[in-house]
Amino acid sequence: MGALMSCMSGTPPSDSPPQAKRRSSASSRRGGGGAKAAEIDEQALAAAAALVLGQRGGGGAFDRSASVRYAAKRQQQGPPLPRSSSTRPRSLADPELQPQQLLAKELDTKDLETNIIVLVHGGSGINSSDTNKISSLSEYAEPLTSYLKGLGDAEKVILVGHDFGGACISHAMEMFPSKVAKAVFLCATMLTNGHSALDIFQQQMDTNGMLQKAQELVYSNGKDRPPTAINIDRASVRDLLFNQSPAKDVSLASVSMRPIPFAPVMEKLTLTEGNYGSVRRFFVETTEDNAIPLSLQQSMCVTNPPEKVLRLKGSDHAPFFSRPQALHKTLVEIATLPRAQAS
Repeated sequence: MGALMSCMSGTPPSDSPPQAKRRSSASSRRGGGGAKAAEIDEQALAAAAALVLGQRGGGGAFDRSASVRYAAKRQQQGPPLPRSSSTRPRSLADPELQPQQLLAKELDTKDLETNIIVLVHGGSGINSSDTNKISSLSEYAEPLTSYLKGLGDAEKVILVGHDFGGACISHAMEMFPSKVAKAVFLCATMLTNGHSALDIFQQQMDTNGMLQKAQELVYSNGKDRPPTAINIDRASVRDLLFNQSPAKDVSLASVSMRPIPFAPVMEKLTLTEGNYGSVRRFFVETTEDNAIPLSLQQSMCVTNPPEKVLRLKGSDHAPFFSRPQALHKTLVEIATLPRAQAS
C-alpha cells in the first residue's frame, strides 16, 4: 500500500516550476509500429531498473518521472519542458497543458480544512514488505495509519483511495475520522459494514469476466493452503487496467506492479456510522474501466451513497495515466467543495 502526499499551493511559486509530465501529441506523429513499441518498452524497463537500483543504494540521482526526456526546442524564454514518448494522441477531452498552466492557477486555500491530499493505491508504494506474509488489512494499511497517527490534533488530510485502496481508506476512516477531512473513492472498493473487497471483486467477475480470466492466485505456503496473494497476468494488464492509457505508461506500470495480499481482500470490515459515516465521502467514476466496470461503480454508489459522484469520461482504471489533467481538476474541485449548509 502506498501513500503519496501532495500539497496544493495557494499562490504560484516565483521560481522555475519543477519537472512535470507533459504528454506531447507530436510524439504520435514521429512514427509507430513494432519498432516504436519496442523502444518504449526498453525505455520503461530501463527506468524501472534504475529505480530498483536506487532503492537498493545504487549511486546517482534518478528522475522519478516516467517520462522520457527530450531537449525541448524553445522559441521564448523560460526553462525547457519535458516531453513524453507516449504513442497515444492526447484526448481532446483531456487537453495537453503546460506544467505552468497547472501551477499558475490560483487556489484560495484559506477556507479549506486541509490542502494535503494522500493518494492510496492498493498494491503500490515504496514499502517493500512481502505481500505473501501480510495477514490482515490493518497490517497492510499500516503505512497509512502510522502517517495519520502522527498528525497533530488539528491536522487533517484528504484521502484518495484507488482500487483496493478504497478498503484501506475505509479502515483509516473508521480508525481516525477526526484526521480525515474528505475521502475520495477513485474507481475504488467502497464497502459497507460487514463486507469485504472480495465481495466487490466477485461482482466484477459476474459483470464482464475479465478479472477472473486475468487474476493469478499465489500459493506461497503450498497448494494445499489458502492463497497468499493475487497477481494479474501480464498479458492481460493492458486490456484490464490500461485500455485507454499511453503505451509508455503501460510499459512502466507493467514492470512496477506488485501482487495484492489475499487475506486483506477477504477481510470483512467493521464500519460504524459514528466514525466511518462521519467522514464526507466522494466517488469518482471512470467510464471506460474494465477492472471495476462503470455499472459496478454505480451499484456501489446506490448501496452506499456518497455526498457526490463525479465522472471522468474516457478514463480507464488508471485515470492518472489516461486522464491526468481531468483527474487533477476533479481532485481540486472536491478539495474546495464546502460543506452543505443545514436547511
